[in-house]
Amino acid sequence: MPQKPGIYYAGMEAGGTKFICMVAAGPDDVRAQITLPTTKPEETLGRAVSFFKAHETFAALGIGTFGPCELNPASPAYGRLSTSIKPGWKDADLLGAFRQAFDVPVGIDTDVNAAALGEYTWGAGQGMDVVLYLTVGTGIGGGGVINGRAMHGLFHPEMGHIRVPRTDGDRFAGICPYHGDCLQGLASGPAMEARWGMPAAELPPDHPAWEMEAHYLALAVHNYICILSPNRVILGGGVMHQGHLFPLIREQVLRLLNGYIQFPTILEKIDEYIVPPALGDRAGVLGAIALARQTAGE
Repeated sequence: MPQKPGIYYAGMEAGGTKFICMVAAGPDDVRAQITLPTTKPEETLGRAVSFFKAHETFAALGIGTFGPCELNPASPAYGRLSTSIKPGWKDADLLGAFRQAFDVPVGIDTDVNAAALGEYTWGAGQGMDVVLYLTVGTGIGGGGVINGRAMHGLFHPEMGHIRVPRTDGDRFAGICPYHGDCLQGLASGPAMEARWGMPAAELPPDHPAWEMEAHYLALAVHNYICILSPNRVILGGGVMHQGHLFPLIREQVLRLLNGYIQFPTILEKIDEYIVPPALGDRAGVLGAIALARQTAGE
């Protein structure tokens, strides 16, 4: 989708570790960008507001946030975090802070829905009816775009908290504080470190950790394929920086599907079907820019 020269938008990827703020027309026209550490809500949001005030010539602002977050516009808590595991952030009013500061439309969604929208608009999901984006890092989250709009319903998708069958002999308890051995509890970056005693980035490519990681992620992707029928599956996040994971996941997805899904896109072009984000680590913040464009009616 082409970007309109001369019209700028503000976007913010709000994460549990850092906030990335950007003013841009699109990926090829970025006016300003800053990364802020996530500290206390009033401090972090105040610094983000100050950054945007220094670059206030934008038509709308989009926020892609960690969560859970209330995304129902009819709710009194719209735009507030709810059961955040980030200390001090429960009930933080992200949307209100920016609506009060700026007289422009402000939109909010999950960080993974924003990343999916960014990839749909400018990245690996361009031209696709249904795009799935899964991030595997500090946590595991999933978002999607259907016909140009992010997935919503009773609440936003919580794809990291699905249950997957245990690998034979796996007795690891899992680290999710709510479910223990859900997908996030078994296969997130912190889960890998807790299981193997070192960060994922330090595990050599031939370590048995990667076959297990690929198996759990392939089980999840298999489920998402069968439920959502995505035209493309995009896997991002810090753990997926290990490029050798992609062939392992693709191989296991094919094995798990076992020929049931008879489409050449999967059977013959799996390397083009399960892919890394074309926007790289900018998918989230550029997705917030795309959300701002939508919020402005573009």
